[in-house]
Amino acid sequence: MEPIARLDGVEKIYRAGEVAVRALRGVTLEIEQGSFLSFAGPSGSGKTTLLNLLGVLDTPTSGRVEIGGVSTETLGEKTMADFRNARVGFVFQTFNLIPVLTAAENVGFPLQLLGVRDAGERRERVDAMLDAVGLPGLGDRRPRELSGGQQQRVAIARALVKEPDLVLADEPTANLDSDTAEEIMSLMQELNEGLGTTFVFSTHDPLVMGHATRLVGLRDGQIESDEPRVMEAFDE
Repeated sequence: MEPIARLDGVEKIYRAGEVAVRALRGVTLEIEQGSFLSFAGPSGSGKTTLLNLLGVLDTPTSGRVEIGGVSTETLGEKTMADFRNARVGFVFQTFNLIPVLTAAENVGFPLQLLGVRDAGERRERVDAMLDAVGLPGLGDRRPRELSGGQQQRVAIARALVKEPDLVLADEPTANLDSDTAEEIMSLMQELNEGLGTTFVFSTHDPLVMGHATRLVGLRDGQIESDEPRVMEAFDE
């Protein structure tokens, strides 16, 4: 089976005036379909930059990034946006729900962006995802009426409703207490196993690392380690 994502000799350089910052230095990595993988490392190690490249939010300065066999550096700006909307789901540490929309409307929003015009089909898919994340009957509540854990469940449902190739989660437990964080990680692991969806995390949280079936350690923009079921966190 072809990897869902492949990075080959990836370099990423950001420029601030005349200062060049090498965020990634020759990263080569393959991510298999159905992975439950976490990037870990100190601040500035390149975790967020890697997520941005995998999420087709950015392109490498040099090297090659492939998602589902498509080289992202060959895509134009509009094509990148369409590709990202169709094939990548995002889960953010601050949830990023639209406050004026209900939970169901938040989950259904990506389907509208994808052009799913049939209201019945959208409702069916939204209700199924809310059930899958443990929120049956809460679709009419707005974010302010939900707990932090419930908001994160809505965010997960929103990421998954379009059936993406890849779900990216940046510090998904950062704003949750430890018990809720454990519930959220267990939920995502169940969805990973049940749906076969690939999850990739960026985290400092040992809890997230403990749930990951593969842990890729980063330091100074390079891969320092690549191990199955590593439980130890890096120091800040």
